[in-house]
Amino acid sequence: MKFRSYKKCLDYLYHQLPMYQRIGAQAFKKDLKNIKLLSKALGNPQSQFKSIHIAGTNGKGSVSHFIASVLIENKLKVGIYTSPHYLDFRERIKIGNDFISKKEVIDFVNTNKQAIKKINPSFFEITVALAFDHFARHQVDIAIIETGLGGRLDSTNIITPLLSVITNIGLDHQNMLGNSLSKIAKEKAGIIKKHTPVLIGERQVGIQNVFKKRAQQLESSIFYAKNIIAKNQYKALSQQFPANYQSKNINTAINAIKILYPKLSTKTIFNGISKVHQNSYFIGRWQWLSKNPLILVDSAHNQDGLTLILNQLKSKKYPRIHFVLGFVNDKSLDDILRLFPFDSSYYFAKANVPRGLNAKVLKLKAAKYGLKGKHYSSVRKALAAAKSRIQKNELIYVGGSIFVVAETV
Repeated sequence: MKFRSYKKCLDYLYHQLPMYQRIGAQAFKKDLKNIKLLSKALGNPQSQFKSIHIAGTNGKGSVSHFIASVLIENKLKVGIYTSPHYLDFRERIKIGNDFISKKEVIDFVNTNKQAIKKINPSFFEITVALAFDHFARHQVDIAIIETGLGGRLDSTNIITPLLSVITNIGLDHQNMLGNSLSKIAKEKAGIIKKHTPVLIGERQVGIQNVFKKRAQQLESSIFYAKNIIAKNQYKALSQQFPANYQSKNINTAINAIKILYPKLSTKTIFNGISKVHQNSYFIGRWQWLSKNPLILVDSAHNQDGLTLILNQLKSKKYPRIHFVLGFVNDKSLDDILRLFPFDSSYYFAKANVPRGLNAKVLKLKAAKYGLKGKHYSSVRKALAAAKSRIQKNELIYVGGSIFVVAETV
């Protein structure tokens, strides 16, 4: 049976194929066998375009979009593959600001249904194959490819990029990547390829030798991001992107550009970073939903990311912050919940995905750390409750998971 409806096609992808965002670790494949078989059936599209490969615990989505926007500003046709999506599945696969069309998704699944049935790939594997096929068919000049989980065994790791980028290493997805920074670093270092330069976004004590050793084994040049954004010509970008963490991501992106395109002008780089929202559909990072009342959303979802967010919010000295929070059920929350302030109001919600943590359970976990509030049956109801109680100059912050943010942006 061939799909004629995009909705039915999408339902098939979501419900017939194992999907990590919905069911968790059991959807994670421990090797690259399926994606290699699927790519072979498609004629190995990943070898038909140039690419930049980006891994890391935090910031890889932002870095991907910043690099892409600069290259778009340089008049290149740029493919962008990121995951997961917020509102629309097609956000994952873009050329510039244009999502893959619904028709192309349907045609891909219909054309390759026999191969899909035979290989039985995961949702992520088929999405990666769809992206590579799309970029090859549209003959992009270059594609920016963000890893999903880890790097070594990530489905995107069949490309041979011009440059590998590793933004940073933090504790996240320990149940699949390892329970220490060095183990996670080894997984991320798996994207380093033979004779291919690699850029490390942040120097972190104790794990630099992991990258250095891997790069030496593969005879690959290794670079560490220099503090470029502090220079006069780029300082203004910090005002355009007030989230403190974005300074690191912008800095990593500029360093990557300078490695591959050393002659690119400062003006082009500056304009590309500045236009990231219009050039590449960039949402969900330190995004203001409203100024009256003040509503801020952000996708930070692990200890390192939320530490940066909460420190910045603390420095703003809001009279009170109303936190609308939800998390996934396979995330260790002890080190995360203890980051949040006692003197705030909490509205606990379950994101509308199977992996969403039950709001009642979250409320009980949070109470152990002195975080008091009510639970709600949906993110929207939690947000509505926060709106009904906010006072002048107070802030509503929505976050904890990209899936929580997705229901509000």
